[in-house]
Amino acid sequence: MQIQRQYLKEASDKGIISESQASVLWAFLNEKGAHTPSFRFTHILYYLGGMIAIGAMSLFMTLAWESFGGWGIFFIALLYAGLGLRLTEHFLYQLKLQIPTGLTATFVIVLTPLAVYGLQSGLGWWTDPGAYRDYHVYIDWRWIFMEFATLIVAAVMLWRYQLPFQVMPVAVTLWYMSMDFAPFLFGEDADWDIRKLLSVWFGVMMIFIAIWVDIRARKDKDYAFWLYLFGTMAFWGGLSSMNSDSELNKFIYMCINLGMIALSAILSRRVFAVFGAIGVASYLGYLAYHVFQDSLLFPFALTLIGLGVVYMGILWQRHEAAISNWLLDKLPAPLQEFLENRN
Repeated sequence: MQIQRQYLKEASDKGIISESQASVLWAFLNEKGAHTPSFRFTHILYYLGGMIAIGAMSLFMTLAWESFGGWGIFFIALLYAGLGLRLTEHFLYQLKLQIPTGLTATFVIVLTPLAVYGLQSGLGWWTDPGAYRDYHVYIDWRWIFMEFATLIVAAVMLWRYQLPFQVMPVAVTLWYMSMDFAPFLFGEDADWDIRKLLSVWFGVMMIFIAIWVDIRARKDKDYAFWLYLFGTMAFWGGLSSMNSDSELNKFIYMCINLGMIALSAILSRRVFAVFGAIGVASYLGYLAYHVFQDSLLFPFALTLIGLGVVYMGILWQRHEAAISNWLLDKLPAPLQEFLENRN
């Protein structure tokens, strides 16, 4: 729940806290919020500028850079990385600005695949003109070395600065690896079913890592957000792209998506609810347009199911505290503390 100044004023009017306490508390929350990403104009400028700089060295890299040659690209990337590290230290220790620090630290991590590509190209490993431009577009087993290097650099930067936005390139890189590992292990002609299966298991691994990070962090900084996002994308994308002629498998797919919606409530992570809802809607659309396309009763049955779900929500609201306490008692203490803090 996002606290607004109006809530504190209402609490003051009702005598819960004094007017002076409300003012002091609002000033405290406002100061804390200065280091928490939000839709403040200052933060929008931070992220807009940071993402432009990050995109310039990744998604929007032009073919003209190939004219520098492999060694030229390598040393330019090192120069940029040095500048990024200098800015990171300046923002963190002199200006005490955490959001710009996270952006410049992430900028350094994002430069890693470019530096590795330049090094490989300089050593004669790349003969494809403009290959780096395809790093964010095409699946290729040769990206694996760049991805491993990115993870190593990210681990060092996270250990040094410990800022949540640095996890973003880690999550993206793991997502890329979920697609590149199949051709790396099984060759360019790797079966698409294997690729989908690897994507699913990579997604599961990333989600478990995210939960572990959530439990271990126990801080006001959200280190796990990007892992949840890209882990869910890898898992759900691989799962949803699997083809099946079995109605039972399609029903299981719908149940998995329902489970994701339930998991979103347990972990307070909306990403599971978004993808789960899309999956459930896809399954219901399949039933409406293929299985029950000539049925007059299907819309009525679906309406009753929807109303039944609403009624289940009412029952849950009435008994939520008792059910939650009973379930929490069955879990290990660290997980209990984590779930209590999430809700």
